[in-house]
Amino acid sequence: MKHIAVYARVSTKSQDTASQEPDLQRWLAAQPEGTPVVWYRDNFTGKTMDRPAMGKLLDAVARGDVATVLCWRLDRLGRTAKGLTAFFEDLQKAKVNLVSLKDGLDLSTPAGRLMANVLASVAAYETEIRAERVLAGQAVARASGKRWGGSQAGRLLHVTSEQVAVVQRMRLDGAKIASIGRAVRLSRPTIYKLLARSHA
Repeated sequence: MKHIAVYARVSTKSQDTASQEPDLQRWLAAQPEGTPVVWYRDNFTGKTMDRPAMGKLLDAVARGDVATVLCWRLDRLGRTAKGLTAFFEDLQKAKVNLVSLKDGLDLSTPAGRLMANVLASVAAYETEIRAERVLAGQAVARASGKRWGGSQAGRLLHVTSEQVAVVQRMRLDGAKIASIGRAVRLSRPTIYKLLARSHA
């Protein structure tokens, strides 16, 4: 019997999918009793579709084991227009419906398919704009003479609010510590301290 595939994703291991799950559970509770449900959870960036749970979901779709894919919001599935569009095509070929709760999306209708592709483009656009803002912020800081320092044992030096925001945003998007450090010109220990404080 085909199952409902529930996909939930967060970008980093320091996060969890708990905030998404109540809405997903409510939708599942409204489905016919006895309908099989399989959860697929990833702690991975949405900039690539090559994720452990997503790979298992795609395999299940290809086998014909999935009736519907349920997600909290479309950007949980991914943040690239190319990847999402290909995913939508795979679902349509396999006659698998897609429901995105926060987007009010249902892939079984022509309007839903159009909306899905528009939202995929928007998700990709937001990712690109976010990266551009980071670079622009760095350029403005350098032009105004700000110097981004590193860390000293026991305390943080010369860390601006802009740097803190960039660190948190890049980490949420799945960036590695080394990449974040290069972007904001801070040492790895400083990055770890900033992240620890943000989750305190």
